[in-house]
Amino acid sequence: MQKFVPTLLVAGISLALTACMQSETQDPRVTINKNPYPSTYQVLPSTATLLKNATVLTGTGERLDNTDVLLVDGKISKIGQDLTADNATTIDASGKWVTPGIIDVHSHLGVYPSPSVESHSDGNEAISPNTSEVWAEHSVWPQDPGFQAARAGGITTLQILPGSANLFGGRGVTLRNVPSHTMQGMKFPDAPYGLKMACGENPKRVYGGKKVAPSTRMGNMAGYRMAWAEAEEYKRAWDKYNADYDAGKNPTPPARDIELDTLVGVLEGEIMIHNHCYKAEEMAMMIDLGKEFNYHSGTFHHAVEGYKVADLLAENGNCAAMWPDWWGFKMEAYDMTLENVAIVDGKPNSCAIVHSDSSSTIQRLNQEAGKIMYRANENGFSLKEQDAIKWITYNAAKSLGIESETGSLEVGKKADVVLWNQNPFSVYAQAEQVFLDGAKVYDRFDEKYQAKSDFLLGQE
Repeated sequence: MQKFVPTLLVAGISLALTACMQSETQDPRVTINKNPYPSTYQVLPSTATLLKNATVLTGTGERLDNTDVLLVDGKISKIGQDLTADNATTIDASGKWVTPGIIDVHSHLGVYPSPSVESHSDGNEAISPNTSEVWAEHSVWPQDPGFQAARAGGITTLQILPGSANLFGGRGVTLRNVPSHTMQGMKFPDAPYGLKMACGENPKRVYGGKKVAPSTRMGNMAGYRMAWAEAEEYKRAWDKYNADYDAGKNPTPPARDIELDTLVGVLEGEIMIHNHCYKAEEMAMMIDLGKEFNYHSGTFHHAVEGYKVADLLAENGNCAAMWPDWWGFKMEAYDMTLENVAIVDGKPNSCAIVHSDSSSTIQRLNQEAGKIMYRANENGFSLKEQDAIKWITYNAAKSLGIESETGSLEVGKKADVVLWNQNPFSVYAQAEQVFLDGAKVYDRFDEKYQAKSDFLLGQE
């Protein structure tokens, strides 16, 4: 009898273990395709190109005089003096300047294309405070002549954003500025998506006018918090589904919600926040909002009062995209200083950006940055060209999560390059040639590289 007891225990344990190891018959796993509209961008044909004896602004804070830049197979191959390259097209850049391709983090080209008519107005889905389900790329008209006009101003990469009517306006997309008949043909391969959010007057005006929430700034904050709380629950449901499936169970997947897919993308660090936000106290609250729901608050766009919270932005790793001199056009844009960008830039670990939000100033973003440098230096700063170029190149690339590929002239990076006729911050500066992945996409003196459109009227 004493020998029989342990035998029963062993048998019981064995049965229990066997039961635990049995797997349910599983239905096929449900997964979400996170890239249903993939990039079809192809690097254009190019030849090796050697730019000789230029003044080079690298985008990393350096100015190199009498320097050569060699472009091979779409990449920056060499930077130095007295370079030679067999079979390369050599361009005498003496007296000229070379910079990285210009990047605009805030554009509505393609979603508000030219000509500006009602049937082309596809940038604001102003029907609900939260339209995270819409994607700007689904509105882009690639033949907007604004893309060509921007290319003539040295723009090689740009982010297309939805408008700012809603608390959550939808996804933005980063594009390569190349001629294409499809959005996918311009889409920057593997660039993170952005989520457009908006603070302040716009959402409370649009929805308060309809007598629905939000109609106040506290209503704005409540709207964000309720949306992120719902996204957390949605994420937990999918995490549990995946954990149960991995354990051999046959769980029922959560109901698909493409609005919450976007918010969960932010919570998982795959989608970057781009927040229309003018006022200092609202930027501070949006930073805390990110901490409450464990995501990074990203880039503040327009940031007219960025100078008031420059320390906070730098400490928290936020970029701030700003205009040189747009202010006073509504109440939240009044407390501006012309040294705003310079003050934000002056903090350690800062990320100051100059953006356009305009189909015309995108054509001269270099001179927009030049205005800031001139005004700041007139008031005690000592900014140089190698400082200002970062506002429209490297820092902009960082804001979009593509700084490892473009935004600066470094060996191995994409050969996105602009050859300027002189100092790019001069009012007389013009881009003479623009290269994108090493391929020439614009030449001021060769019509083969100047796309023409009847709709360019008003864009030249």
